[in-house]
Parts: sequence; structure tokens; C-alpha cells
Amino acid sequence: MLTTGGSGKIHVLPGDVVSRIAAGEVVERPAAVVKELVENSLDAGSRSITVEVKDGGLTLIRVTDDGEGMSREDAPRAFNRHATSKLRSDQDLWSIRTMGFRGEALPSIASVSHVRVTTAMRSAEVGTEFQVKGGTIGRIVEAPPVAGTRIEVTELFYNQPARKKFLKSIPTEFSHISRVILQAALAWPSVHFRLTHNGQEILNYPAALSDKDRVGQVYRRVFLDQCLLVQAALPAARISGYTVDAVHAKSSRTPQELFVNRRPVRNAAVFHAVVEGYGSFLPKGHHPLFVLFLDVDPDRVDVNVHPTKRDVRFSENEAIHQLVRRAVRQALGTPERLSIMPGNSLSGEGAASGPMGAPLSTSFPRQAAFPAVGAPVKTSFVGMDSRVIVSSGAETQLAFVSEAGEPYVRVPSTEVVALGQLNRTFLVVQIEGDLTVIDQHTAHERVLFERLFRAWTARGIQTQTLLIPESIELSAPHAALLQRYQGDLEKLGLGLEPFGASAVLIRAIPVGVGPINPETFLQDLLDDLSQWDSEASLEAKVRPVLASLACHGAVRAGRPMELEEIKTLVEDWRAEGEITTCPHGRRTSFRLSMNDLEKMFGRTGW
Repeated sequence: MLTTGGSGKIHVLPGDVVSRIAAGEVVERPAAVVKELVENSLDAGSRSITVEVKDGGLTLIRVTDDGEGMSREDAPRAFNRHATSKLRSDQDLWSIRTMGFRGEALPSIASVSHVRVTTAMRSAEVGTEFQVKGGTIGRIVEAPPVAGTRIEVTELFYNQPARKKFLKSIPTEFSHISRVILQAALAWPSVHFRLTHNGQEILNYPAALSDKDRVGQVYRRVFLDQCLLVQAALPAARISGYTVDAVHAKSSRTPQELFVNRRPVRNAAVFHAVVEGYGSFLPKGHHPLFVLFLDVDPDRVDVNVHPTKRDVRFSENEAIHQLVRRAVRQALGTPERLSIMPGNSLSGEGAASGPMGAPLSTSFPRQAAFPAVGAPVKTSFVGMDSRVIVSSGAETQLAFVSEAGEPYVRVPSTEVVALGQLNRTFLVVQIEGDLTVIDQHTAHERVLFERLFRAWTARGIQTQTLLIPESIELSAPHAALLQRYQGDLEKLGLGLEPFGASAVLIRAIPVGVGPINPETFLQDLLDDLSQWDSEASLEAKVRPVLASLACHGAVRAGRPMELEEIKTLVEDWRAEGEITTCPHGRRTSFRLSMNDLEKMFGRTGW
């Protein structure tokens, strides 16, 4: 019932309505509940945090920590609006040093769910337990004196059916929760994080000694193997972390993790500085991948600009931009002098550059995508045409494996005259009297893609089983992503099987796709799968996956080819329509007609 206070039009909303409106700013979905509870556990000095959820967090969210706990007096008081132990005056708002500080999270969560709290301080002889339903605190009873706090949230949005209706599927909601734990683990390597879903352990990150060790736990060697160390400092700000070498930039944006004072945020100025740091090294359409930790004096960063603390604002934005850009450029091997802005308090008087990064050395050996020159060729693929053409001479190397079964009629070979190979990359041929230069990789990639897509359209992609399945270690969220789309990928000819909590076995690939590098292929596949939810049509989802298969199965630049196999490849490319780009948009060919050549050499009109 509204409080009118007279006959005017302005009404004061009841307290329960105000609480639910406030909850809408903080509790958007189950992942928001997990984030707020985990942040409270971190502020309590926890060294172990376990998160248990059921049905994507809608049925149950339970967060258990070993932090300092709460007393019998403080525990119920924490569920009053604006109640907090982290601020004493308005001056503290300008120097926030904790993850949570507003005092809105617990009352907001309690207003839209049922909450059970069990807590005990380390020195207490008895603990405290009570329930909160719809914001109302029930009877407070004694509990075992187990140091720390356990908060159970059930029946989320039971009194907000509209909010509950617009939540996504259970796998989608759980993926958001997984990301919250992943980011918390990256930000706090000294804390042990565990996440279970419906009783199954999904994430388990034991305490690590350093940021590098934790990044290795989360993103595995696929990321660390390609990383450069980023490091620079000013008197009031410091940046550290890892970013990929420019040659390993991706068309996706995963991972792009930024932490400001250990808080996961998105900040346009920092992201722009990273891209500027790469400059012309970044291929068109590609994005840098990074995990960066920016530490700024709390007096010079405002974390109170967003209700859910997703963004921050710097008092010296330009200085932070220059610091990040300089650190990235130096990591890439391009030194840049930091210009000191007048009146820039972050830089200070005569500020010197911090230590610069060097390429990260890890214990993980790089795996070549294809056999080295002179190395014996091993293959675990069956069901393929076994014809392999090997170049002659001192340098012997697998040149080209033809695909099994062509569903089209070959063009008469007399129309193609193979002239040779340039720099083991470009094929020089004469096609119907025209001189044509063809990129051997992109042309073969186009051939494989057209065959795969045609087979998928006819619902007839055949698979070939690997003699020895390939086991690839992934981050747990990526393994869950593959498991989520396992049925769809099988229809595309891929046999992928979960292998433990964070690994996958490649058991089969489509017929006609040559040997692939499993790790790099899976990384590109994950980039494609991460975009599936945003794609409306099935074809838009399928094309990137088939393009990745074609790219990784195509003959690589640097591989010598004999004239006969050059002719075969060019005929295959012509039969698919002589398409001038590969599925990723790169050029496949360049042609000069006889008329063009005659003009170039001044023979026209003779």
C-alpha cells in the first residue's frame, strides 16, 4: 500500500517495494548473487571458498568460506540496508580498499529469495544460525563453532516472476557463474576456489604462488605458451600481467581480463591503450588477448560509478592510458618514451620507467603444427586416400595428401599448366592462357570448406576415427562449453568426448580433413563456440566451425609441392568455383590475363 501523505500525486513507496527495486540494481541473475557473496568472503580474509549451485543457481546457491565470520550481534545486522563494516565516514568513499562496501548486497539478495546464514568467529565458543525470508529475519539459534560463514540462497526470484521469466537457460546461467569464479580466481591466486554444479565438481583452483601460476591453472598452456610479460610502473600506479604475441591475436576477445586493484572491471581507456600498444602489429579483424592487473592508489580511482562495480574511473585517465600503452609496446619489443603530462600527479617529479617485460619462458614446449623439414611423417587418420606425394632432393617433407572421394567432376587437366612454386607458398600456374598466382593454403582451405559445407547441407558429413585419440587439457569452463555443444559438433563430423573435469578427447574428425594440430584447432573452435549464443541462424553457427576445420586441415605455407600435385590442387579449386577468398576472407589468387601481360610489356599494337 502506498503512503500518500495527503491528496498530492507524489507517493512514498513501501519498504518492501523499495528493497526489491534496489535488488534489481544488484541482483540481475544468479551469477550476481555468487559475485556478491564471494566478494564478502574475500573481504573476510578467506583462504578457501567453495561455491555449490543447483540448476544454474535457481534452486540453490551455497557459498562457504573460512574467513573471520560474524558475531551473534553483527550477523543479523548485516541484512539491514546500508549496513557495512567497511566504511566509517563519507571520506572512506574516496579510498575504497575492499571488494564490497555499499552494504546493499545481503539485504537485496534476501529481499528476493530465502536465505540461511551459518557463521562463527574463530575465537567463538558457539556459532550463529538464522533464516531470512523475503527480507524478514527469523529466529536466531546457536550453531556449531565452525570458523567462517556459510550462506545458502534458495528460491531466487520467488517473489519476482517477471525477473525469473527472463532468465536464460540453466547452462547459460551456470556459464555466467563459472565466469564469476574464474575471474575471482585470477584476481586472488592465494585463495583456493571450488565450484560444483548439481553435485559435480566443475572448477577447482588450489591456492597458487603467483599470478602466473594462477593464469596457467585457468587458461592452461595454450594461452601461456603464446604470452609475453607486461610490466611497468609509476609512483602511484603499476601494471603487470600477460598478453599474447601479436601473431597469436584472435578474431575473438577471449580472454580479455582486466583487474583494477584486484577487482574485475571493463574500462574503455585501458582497453583502448592495449589496442594502441599493439599498433600496426595487430592484424585487421583480430584482437589482443590478455590478463592484466592494474594497481592504482585507491585515492585516485573511483569504484563507485556503477551499481555492480563493473567499471571504474581514474582521476588521471591520460596517465593510466600512457602507462598501459607503454607497457604493451615494450612487451612486444617496441620501446616507447612515456611523455610526462604537466600536473600529472601519477607520474611525479622525474618519474622513471618501471621494469620492462620480456617474453615469458614456460616449461611448455611449442608444438609445430606440421612436421619439420626432413622429419618422418606420422598420421593417425584412417579412411583416407593414402596417396602422399613427397618432394625429391635433400629436403624431404610431406607435400600434400589428397582428399577421399570427390563429389564433383574434375576439370580437364589440359586447361591447367603447373609452372612451379614460389617461396614454398605461392603456386604459379597457367589457366586457360592466363598467368595465375595462388596461395596454396587459402586455396586448399576453400576447397575443404566447400566440400564440408556441401556435405553438411546434405546432412552427410562422414567421420574418420583416429587410431590414437588425442587428449587435450582445457580450462574447466572451456571443457564445459565443448560438452554443452557435443551433440551439435558430432553432426559436423567431430568426435569430442569429455575426459575428466578439464580435458577432452578428440576421437574422430570429418573425412577428407588432413592432420590437424589438436591444441590450436580446439582453441579456434572454442572461439567459435563462444559466439554461438549470439548467432540467430544455424548456418551462421556452422560456417565458422567448418572454416576452422578447413583451415587446420589445409596444406600449410612452407611445404614444397610437386608439379603434379600443384595441378591437382588448382583443379580442385577451379571445380569449387575459383572463389577468390578463403572462408576467413583472405585472398586465394591473383590473375594476369594475356592482354594484361601484353600491355605491361608494350606488345599491344605491334
